[in-house]
Amino acid sequence: MPETERDSRVIAEANGTGADLPKDGPCAYVVDDIELNREMLVGLLTTEGLQARSYASARQFLEGFVPDRPGCILLDFRMPGMNGLELQAELNQRGVVLPVVMITAHADVPIAIQAMREGAYEFIEKPVDNQHLLGVVRRAFEVSAERLQERAERDSVRARYDTLSARELQVLDAMIAGRLNKQIAFDLGISQRTVEVHRANVMEKMQARSLAELVRMTIRLGEVVGGGGGGEDRPA
Repeated sequence: MPETERDSRVIAEANGTGADLPKDGPCAYVVDDIELNREMLVGLLTTEGLQARSYASARQFLEGFVPDRPGCILLDFRMPGMNGLELQAELNQRGVVLPVVMITAHADVPIAIQAMREGAYEFIEKPVDNQHLLGVVRRAFEVSAERLQERAERDSVRARYDTLSARELQVLDAMIAGRLNKQIAFDLGISQRTVEVHRANVMEKMQARSLAELVRMTIRLGEVVGGGGGGEDRPA
């Protein structure tokens, strides 16, 4: 029986459903080249009512996981081919926000610490303490949902920001810098009434109810504002 098919059967049996997993809700992705380890972790998680899927290699995981679904990754460091650190680096490059929990032997603790410095959520030493693992996974599920919500909100703000014209971007920068309408008009060589129109357009397009909310949006985007730059390729 192919490994992926066998893993799915193990998960279904652990769930007691005889069917594949639901396609919503948080999921723990177990990535380990040792079959027994995968079965033990998946069995533990599903017995506690948590959804889980397992993969025999990093490459198999990259082909099968759902990046926009809440969850976490239980990752063994020592795997043939792409190891745990290399997989984590690939996930970082792809912008995946799922928390990574590195499972490691005592001798690999320095590597696990390096993984945490590079963004891993937690590391757990072998032999695994079941209750500690379950607690880490549940907390990681919560963190994952928060990260995905934050990213969705940031993407929404970015989409609205991208609708601003070049002139509106200039006015936005000046607004964030605390410039008054008459000062903006002088700086841009336009009338104060035109500034008021652009200012109203910025607030409407960004769906900001106040200047303070607009500032928070630009901070969320990580935009460098107040310099009057950007937007040169946009229509005025």
